[in-house]
Amino acid sequence: MGLTYIDAVVKHGDKAVPVRLLVDSGAIYTVLRRDVWEYLGLKPIQEMEFVLADGTVVKRQVSEAIIELVGYGERHTPVVLGESEDENLLGVVTLEIFGLVLDPFRRVLRPARMVLK
Repeated sequence: MGLTYIDAVVKHGDKAVPVRLLVDSGAIYTVLRRDVWEYLGLKPIQEMEFVLADGTVVKRQVSEAIIELVGYGERHTPVVLGESEDENLLGVVTLEIFGLVLDPFRRVLRPARMVLK
Protein backbone atom coordinates (compact mmCIF):
# COMPACT_ATOMS: atom_id res chain seq x y z
CA MET A 1 0.00 0.00 0.00
CA GLY A 2 1.35 3.43 -0.94
CA LEU A 3 0.82 6.89 0.43
CA THR A 4 -1.32 9.47 -1.31
CA TYR A 5 -0.54 13.18 -1.13
CA ILE A 6 -2.46 16.13 -2.55
CA ASP A 7 -1.48 19.75 -2.95
CA ALA A 8 -3.82 22.28 -1.38
CA VAL A 9 -4.01 25.87 -0.24
CA VAL A 10 -5.14 26.62 3.31
CA LYS A 11 -6.69 30.05 3.87
CA HIS A 12 -7.79 32.15 6.81
CA GLY A 13 -8.64 35.83 6.63
CA ASP A 14 -6.30 37.50 4.15
CA LYS A 15 -3.58 34.83 4.43
CA ALA A 16 -3.03 31.69 2.38
CA VAL A 17 -0.35 29.01 2.43
CA PRO A 18 0.27 26.12 0.03
CA VAL A 19 0.50 22.73 1.75
CA ARG A 20 1.07 19.13 0.78
CA LEU A 21 -1.43 16.94 2.61
CA LEU A 22 -1.20 13.21 3.24
CA VAL A 23 -4.65 11.79 2.44
CA ASP A 24 -5.50 9.70 5.49
CA SER A 25 -8.83 7.89 5.21
CA GLY A 26 -8.35 6.74 8.81
CA ALA A 27 -8.13 10.28 10.20
CA ILE A 28 -11.41 11.98 11.04
CA TYR A 29 -10.20 15.60 10.95
CA THR A 30 -7.66 17.39 8.79
CA VAL A 31 -4.44 18.20 10.69
CA LEU A 32 -2.23 21.24 10.12
CA ARG A 33 1.33 21.47 11.43
CA ARG A 34 2.08 24.27 13.88
CA ASP A 35 4.00 26.40 11.34
CA VAL A 36 1.00 26.39 8.98
CA TRP A 37 -1.74 27.30 11.46
CA GLU A 38 0.40 29.84 13.32
CA TYR A 39 1.21 31.62 10.05
CA LEU A 40 -2.51 31.76 9.24
CA GLY A 41 -3.36 33.02 12.73
CA LEU A 42 -5.85 30.24 13.51
CA LYS A 43 -7.31 30.33 17.02
CA PRO A 44 -8.55 27.30 18.99
CA ILE A 45 -12.30 26.75 19.26
CA GLN A 46 -12.15 23.63 21.45
CA GLU A 47 -9.80 20.96 22.73
CA MET A 48 -10.36 17.32 21.83
CA GLU A 49 -8.71 13.98 22.56
CA PHE A 50 -7.45 11.88 19.65
CA VAL A 51 -6.22 8.29 19.63
CA LEU A 52 -3.08 7.65 17.56
CA ALA A 53 -2.48 4.44 15.60
CA ASP A 54 -0.40 3.01 18.48
CA GLY A 55 -3.20 3.67 20.99
CA THR A 56 -1.62 6.78 22.50
CA VAL A 57 -4.16 9.46 23.46
CA VAL A 58 -3.18 13.07 22.70
CA LYS A 59 -5.00 16.35 23.22
CA ARG A 60 -5.09 18.89 20.41
CA GLN A 61 -6.92 22.15 19.81
CA VAL A 62 -9.42 22.34 16.93
CA SER A 63 -10.15 25.38 14.76
CA GLU A 64 -11.64 26.09 11.33
CA ALA A 65 -10.10 27.13 8.00
CA ILE A 66 -10.78 27.28 4.28
CA ILE A 67 -9.10 24.57 2.21
CA GLU A 68 -8.77 24.81 -1.56
CA LEU A 69 -8.19 21.64 -3.56
CA VAL A 70 -7.21 22.20 -7.19
CA GLY A 71 -10.08 21.20 -9.44
CA TYR A 72 -12.55 20.92 -6.56
CA GLY A 73 -12.86 24.49 -5.26
CA GLU A 74 -12.64 25.60 -1.66
CA ARG A 75 -14.59 24.65 1.44
CA HIS A 76 -14.80 25.60 5.10
CA THR A 77 -13.65 22.73 7.35
CA PRO A 78 -12.60 21.91 10.91
CA VAL A 79 -8.84 21.48 11.36
CA VAL A 80 -6.73 20.10 14.18
CA LEU A 81 -4.02 22.50 15.32
CA GLY A 82 -1.09 20.11 15.20
CA GLU A 83 2.33 20.31 16.76
CA SER A 84 5.61 20.78 14.86
CA GLU A 85 6.18 17.01 14.68
CA ASP A 86 2.67 16.28 13.34
CA GLU A 87 2.16 15.75 9.61
CA ASN A 88 -0.29 17.75 7.50
CA LEU A 89 -3.19 15.31 6.93
CA LEU A 90 -6.36 15.49 4.87
CA GLY A 91 -9.02 13.74 6.95
CA VAL A 92 -12.37 12.15 6.15
CA VAL A 93 -14.55 15.04 7.33
CA THR A 94 -12.88 17.39 4.83
CA LEU A 95 -13.09 14.75 2.10
CA GLU A 96 -16.82 14.38 2.76
CA ILE A 97 -17.33 18.15 2.76
CA PHE A 98 -15.82 18.17 -0.75
CA GLY A 99 -17.86 15.10 -1.76
CA LEU A 100 -14.70 13.08 -2.40
CA VAL A 101 -13.32 9.66 -1.51
CA LEU A 102 -9.85 8.16 -1.73
CA ASP A 103 -9.47 5.51 -4.42
CA PRO A 104 -6.89 3.29 -2.67
CA PHE A 105 -6.04 1.31 -5.82
CA ARG A 106 -5.26 4.30 -8.03
CA ARG A 107 -4.22 6.50 -5.08
CA VAL A 108 -6.27 9.47 -6.28
CA LEU A 109 -9.29 11.38 -5.04
CA ARG A 110 -12.52 10.88 -6.92
CA PRO A 111 -16.11 12.07 -6.49
CA ALA A 112 -18.06 10.08 -3.93
CA ARG A 113 -21.23 8.28 -4.91
CA MET A 114 -23.75 10.50 -3.16
CA VAL A 115 -26.91 8.70 -2.05
CA LEU A 116 -29.97 10.68 -1.00
CA LYS A 117 -32.59 8.57 0.78
